[in-house]
Amino acid sequence: MSLEQNTWNYPSHGVTARLTKFKPQEGASEWHVALTIDNPLLSCHQQIANISEVLSLITCEHMPPTARPMLKRWYLSDAANQSALIPKEPMVATSVIEQPPLNGTKVALWAWFADGLEQTGFGALSHNGLTHRFTASQTVPGADSETATKWMLDHLSLSLEQRGASLANNCVRTWLFVRDVDRNYHGVVTGRNKAFETAGLRPSTHFIASTGIGGRTADSNALVAMDSYSVLGLQPGQMHFLYAKDYLSPTYDYGVAFERGTYIDYGDRRHVFISGTASINNRGEIVHPGDIAKQTDRMLTNVEALLGEAYCKWGDVAQMTVYLRDIADYALVRPIFDTRFPNVPHVIVLAPVCRPGWLIEMECMAVKEAKNTAFSEF
Repeated sequence: MSLEQNTWNYPSHGVTARLTKFKPQEGASEWHVALTIDNPLLSCHQQIANISEVLSLITCEHMPPTARPMLKRWYLSDAANQSALIPKEPMVATSVIEQPPLNGTKVALWAWFADGLEQTGFGALSHNGLTHRFTASQTVPGADSETATKWMLDHLSLSLEQRGASLANNCVRTWLFVRDVDRNYHGVVTGRNKAFETAGLRPSTHFIASTGIGGRTADSNALVAMDSYSVLGLQPGQMHFLYAKDYLSPTYDYGVAFERGTYIDYGDRRHVFISGTASINNRGEIVHPGDIAKQTDRMLTNVEALLGEAYCKWGDVAQMTVYLRDIADYALVRPIFDTRFPNVPHVIVLAPVCRPGWLIEMECMAVKEAKNTAFSEF
């Protein structure tokens, strides 16, 4: 198999590490790491230090010196007091978001690494004529959620245009973290719709894979934070979109603008990005209201259908994040993921979904070896 999954425990640090390694027969390797704390009694400073030390051990023991971090995302229980403790890495896109880990600890980390890419700027890594660009934890303090969302997407669009790219052709994925999502998500939807209309994105063309979810930054005046991932140098026909219409409705049926999933074909692999996916049917309705067990099952069915449309299976999943609205549901949900996906890097966090009736949502990334001579390698 080109995708290896492993779990290691570091008792001296009180850390569990889940790691996937993708190594094609030819081409660059990549890794996804999820690090969680086992001892909730440690101070936040100690938890962050222990995760940082274990990540250094993993990179030294399991990655070559040429491996570079693509993106790091820290999940915190209290961003206002903890954000300043996160290690500063000047060239690395580092997302810092308040979404408390539901195992009762203060911090968790997801990191994506790749080998053979050259760091060519902040959050920018280049290889084979492609540049992978990340933005992280962008905010517009003081603006309402509609204005902030539109400004950030407009700014991303302009930044891409200045580099000979575009939001429509090169932005692969966004994450929108919304403070008080029940109150402010409508503004996010409106702002995104307006920005996409300006950029030429509409139901007759396509949108962008995305997760819009509850989350906070350290700045109490920032109602929305955005992360993004774009690839400059993509060729026509290299990026595709996933629908699974027998299971899920098009998002525009209920007034929002994002794709259920996206995949990109490179010369040596396929990357699949599944947007935040909940217990929804092909009419846009919440399935199994109030039942966390059945909602989890339907959510997994929907994700499996999206993966299948990209000719992927659960064994190709390299990373996942699970969002719960109610902390009380963790006791039921955690065993499901520990049993079905014991070695897949995953984090389960407290983060309300955009509709109150959805009790759970998840996103994931898959990677599969593939030969496509029409495109350059990753």
